[in-house]
Amino acid sequence: MTQGFVTVSYIGAAILFIMSLGGLSNQETAGRGNTYGIIGMTIALVATIASGHVTTYGTLAGGMLVGGIIGAIVAARVAMTAMPELVAILHSFVGLAAVLIGFANYLGLDPVLEFAGEHGAAERSIHEVEIYLGILIGAITWTGSIIAFGKLKGSISGKPWLLPGRHLLNASLGLLTLWLLFQFVGAPWPGQAGSLLGSGFLPLAVMTAVALFFGVHMVMAIGGADMPVVISMLNSYSGWAAAATGFMLANDLLIVTGALVGSSGAILSYIMCRAMNRRFFAVIMGGFGTESTGTSAAAPGGEVIAASAEETAEMLRAARSVIIVPGYGMAVAQAQHSVSEITRLLRDRKVNVRFGIHPVAGRMPGHMNVLLAEAKVPYDIVLEMDEINEDFSDTDVVLVIGANDIVNPAAQEDPGSPIAGMPVLEVWKAKTVVVSKRSMATGYAGVDNPLFYKDNTRMLFGDAKNSVDAVLKALG
Repeated sequence: MTQGFVTVSYIGAAILFIMSLGGLSNQETAGRGNTYGIIGMTIALVATIASGHVTTYGTLAGGMLVGGIIGAIVAARVAMTAMPELVAILHSFVGLAAVLIGFANYLGLDPVLEFAGEHGAAERSIHEVEIYLGILIGAITWTGSIIAFGKLKGSISGKPWLLPGRHLLNASLGLLTLWLLFQFVGAPWPGQAGSLLGSGFLPLAVMTAVALFFGVHMVMAIGGADMPVVISMLNSYSGWAAAATGFMLANDLLIVTGALVGSSGAILSYIMCRAMNRRFFAVIMGGFGTESTGTSAAAPGGEVIAASAEETAEMLRAARSVIIVPGYGMAVAQAQHSVSEITRLLRDRKVNVRFGIHPVAGRMPGHMNVLLAEAKVPYDIVLEMDEINEDFSDTDVVLVIGANDIVNPAAQEDPGSPIAGMPVLEVWKAKTVVVSKRSMATGYAGVDNPLFYKDNTRMLFGDAKNSVDAVLKALG
């Protein structure tokens, strides 16, 4: 395949990737956006494989076959509730690939053939900076994503791991990586020095170790309530790692694709931080629940009023307007299909049923929207927090299923709360609130919820799936 045809194919793939992002920004067009992305990636793969840069087709075919089989098996087996940790571990693969490609690119440099001529020194320095940044971002993404995977899966505690003097440590690591950059750029290549230790490999290896540690330290210091931001942040990092790799390999499509992923991930991180009233650097420095000057972290006391599934069904049957607020507990219990069936029954009875979605409900941006779409809940009744918050005061019944922090009134009522100022769904303004929850345990932020003790709140204790099924049976 000629280079001109490869270039045209890359341009077409880049356009399809942009159209894919546009489609994914809306629920109604998300399926079409996925299709654009699949077609674009297929074109990119075929064009790359057919280009003159690929010569060992046997090795490439073997790798694609093994990777394709593993990917197909994982995609077939993964539950929708496990999607956040799957995304996190896939980000780690991108980071690892950037690290390996960076070292392979550096060790393969030929001092005789590369960057000869009048402008060779400047071109060499630029290329070395590309290698350094690619490995740096890739290493942080690699280990940071692994820790995020562990936290999401539950094998690592969601509580922040805060080392003494962590801010000073992070600043010192940043200065060290900057100093190592100056040591690396201009140092002899392995082929020139005759050995690895006499070349720039040593500062590059030390920087990699520092970046690997920083990835662990950065995500370990972030609390569980901030994990949606972490996912989008790591998504951004993986994009910038891919872009740096594209510069390394002089691959225009990889640069464009990486920049698209990096910038969209950064924008999403900003949106998520605004939804939580958080500054991005505050998230990096530590998660919710690391400090508390108020009383919200302790149980406020009071009595809760329990309700049965039959009583809940009767309240829903008598209501004219109902808002359902799903949370991660609904996802874990896989109760979305039963919730969809309840929605259908109530709408058949001319009840105005809508869903209120908080931007950080679940463990990944858009997690609840995907679950509800999977359960065939109509898109037009699934509303974001800003669209529905004013309607709670005119709502007869709010059914909260497996959500906690995103409906916590302490965010508005207690200035000393660790979640003070976080925008929340104001469910307590409704006439009646029914909270489906396993127990009185705190949410992911580790903060108690005064909503449970309010006079208009009823607690429906039990597994979300069992509770929702019981309500559905009583409604039928």
